[in-house]
Amino acid sequence: MELHPRATTPCTPSQLLDIGEMLSSFGNQVHRAARRMSTCSFPAIFARGGTSNGLVILRQHLPPVEQWPAVLASAMGSPDPSGRQLNGMGSGISSTSKICVVAPSSRPDSDVEFTFVQVDVNDGTLDMAGSCGNMSSAIGPISLDEGLLTRPPEIELDLTGGFHTTLVRIFNTNTGKIIHSRFRVVPGSPPRYCPDGNYEMDGVPGKQSKIVLSFLDPAGAKTGRALPTGIPMDTLVLSDGSTIQASLVDVSNPGVFVRVSDLGIASPESLDPECVEADQALKARLEQIRQAGAAKMGLDPKIQSVPKIVLIFPPSQKPSNPQVNIRCLALSMGQAHKAVPLTLALCLGAAVRLPGTIPNELAQHDGNEDLISIGHPSGRLEVGTTLRSGNIISAELHRTARVLMKGDVFYG
Repeated sequence: MELHPRATTPCTPSQLLDIGEMLSSFGNQVHRAARRMSTCSFPAIFARGGTSNGLVILRQHLPPVEQWPAVLASAMGSPDPSGRQLNGMGSGISSTSKICVVAPSSRPDSDVEFTFVQVDVNDGTLDMAGSCGNMSSAIGPISLDEGLLTRPPEIELDLTGGFHTTLVRIFNTNTGKIIHSRFRVVPGSPPRYCPDGNYEMDGVPGKQSKIVLSFLDPAGAKTGRALPTGIPMDTLVLSDGSTIQASLVDVSNPGVFVRVSDLGIASPESLDPECVEADQALKARLEQIRQAGAAKMGLDPKIQSVPKIVLIFPPSQKPSNPQVNIRCLALSMGQAHKAVPLTLALCLGAAVRLPGTIPNELAQHDGNEDLISIGHPSGRLEVGTTLRSGNIISAELHRTARVLMKGDVFYG
């Protein structure tokens, strides 16, 4: 086969000039677009707090609050109808689609303040109605290392462990509550957070230093009362006319607690997050219950972050582990949680102490009411609740946290 070159007509000098100008214009457009993309960013820290992870951002690096939806949702990769958040920092589940905005505090009772933002995976809605106890564990250490504290940190020697600790007082703007965070530090000028230690928590591999979180006066975080309706157990009427009993409790974050045995499930003892996610009819019913509970508490039923619904297992279906007082399965942002939202664990621990509630009725009481061990799909955690004259003074639990990376997050 004989090949023949394609016939061509040479360009005139004026045509070459036109082509050169066109390419130059196109190159300038590409350069301007690249510059726009490169300037749409902000410094951030990607951190794990407890069994969650997310972005921690200094308030000074963000625009005014009314511009947050366009910035923060895009940074996390939402909205994403596929539910994967591949184009951002999220990973498609509620416990990893979280943002904490941190700033020095002007309040005399706190050193730093933070606003928690839950980014809806699918539609990108920003929900700031509630807080996140897990991510709260990262706020103290990061605030110390970033120099955000409004007073010099006081370093104390832990005589039992032989290491040094400090206390950071945190104000959460979502709930209007104070959290005290005590954690291990390396003394110096300035002192730094020390993540090394021997504490293990279920749901997170490895050992790290313990962070002790104390939530002060946690009752009525959103409604003003531990029992928003004034009674320990309510009957909720659902849209189909059916009813179900629930305990509506507001400690750290509001929760709707229902018995698994009241849901009509064939094998409630085998219920786990995977089973819940596979049963769309069950999920729809649980959302109806959650919304009915929200309305009864005086909250907006359409806001998914508060209240959350928690399924409580009866004694006959609890693990044989005698250290577990009660077992639960919680839903967060419409998804079955693989562990338990920390503020819901605090709420459940307090509910066990409140006579007449479903958790109080189903818990295994071992005489040590100050410390409640909660079983969840990934293991267990312990919640300490301090009551005085029937009032909840504080709730305490232990977490670990670690900075995973620091850099610029791009959006747009």
